[in-house]
Amino acid sequence: MDFEKEVKRQFDLIKRGTVEIIDEEELKDKLKDSIKNNRPLKIKAGFDPTAPDLHLGHTVLIQKLKHFQDLGHEVYFLIGDFTGMIGDPTGKNETRKALSREEVEKNAKTYKEQIFKILDEKKTKVVYNSQWNSKLNAVDIIKLASTMTVARMLERDDFSKRFSTNKPISIHEFLYPLLQGYDSVALGCDVELGGTDQKFNLLVGRHLQRLWGQRPQTVIMMPILEGLDGVQKMSKSLGNYVGITDEPNDMYGKIMSISDELMWRYYELLSDLSEEEINRMQENVENGKLHPKKVKEMLAFEITKRFHNEILAKEAEKYFDEMFKKKDIPDDIEKINYKVDGEEIWVAYLLKDIGFVKSTSEAKRLIKSNAVSINSEKITDENLKLQKGEYVIKVGKKRIAKVVLG
Repeated sequence: MDFEKEVKRQFDLIKRGTVEIIDEEELKDKLKDSIKNNRPLKIKAGFDPTAPDLHLGHTVLIQKLKHFQDLGHEVYFLIGDFTGMIGDPTGKNETRKALSREEVEKNAKTYKEQIFKILDEKKTKVVYNSQWNSKLNAVDIIKLASTMTVARMLERDDFSKRFSTNKPISIHEFLYPLLQGYDSVALGCDVELGGTDQKFNLLVGRHLQRLWGQRPQTVIMMPILEGLDGVQKMSKSLGNYVGITDEPNDMYGKIMSISDELMWRYYELLSDLSEEEINRMQENVENGKLHPKKVKEMLAFEITKRFHNEILAKEAEKYFDEMFKKKDIPDDIEKINYKVDGEEIWVAYLLKDIGFVKSTSEAKRLIKSNAVSINSEKITDENLKLQKGEYVIKVGKKRIAKVVLG
């Protein structure tokens, strides 16, 4: 095995889609030690079970855990059943409502059922932070609290804002980042994953590990996934989410509703495809060899298959296609069989050849004026090339046909 090449391969996969790694050279050193000594790194990501269901935004972290798992490292999926009863104050302008033990346990059960749609159950260590946090006595809590000053706590953006606007901050909220950091001490983590909004809490873990004589964990921060609107973060309260327990038809349809631009973001953070494969698809869309709708269909199919199965994903694909076409396509549509010389054909030439336009110049003009649609989606790329397959092509209001390219 080429040692340096393997370190680079692992590092490149781990870095994909991340916002910040603290720090990169430290992570490379850990990877070198791991490979050299055949010792898997301990990777942790924590989730407080504050709601019963996960959505795709949560799976950004889980997908990164899977990358580590695929590389042979030891993955810890930490369920914050203890910290969940406190409530993470991150991003909140008021104290969270405390959850009961029963609520936390009920939600935690659904998390376990959902995460194994991505992670390998046999290779995943599911741990609960009540295992060690519930054993801390008053002396332990005081010792933990003594490791951080009030001034340092107020460096947190959310605490700082609340303090400056005279909104109350409960003392127990200060304990949250300390207890999350202590999770890393208890597990002896090499790496902890979190969203960009978790930076303060993640760094507390590094701070506490130093105090406990451990090598500080590397912190990897993942972006907050935008919801279906492409603007605000994915959230159930905002209604812009894709729940991983959504029905197949709903899941497929929601993903098909995202913009072409947001589609690439979802590919980067959620897809199992390699970076090279995604880049190649993007190039093919840009040069007109591949239609963005086809690429989006592939994404919707991949995600739906992951959380359900291939059969249900195919049924969802068929359902969406039928429902989508019913919007503006008559039942007695003309069918045209067209022999393609090669693997693809320029759309302007095809429109001319099937008699929908008099010239390729007219075809380009109509495309620019948004008068041409393929499979009920307006096309704007006059250089678009279509591969062999079946397409419903519409020009203007009257010219429409199902064209089978073979």
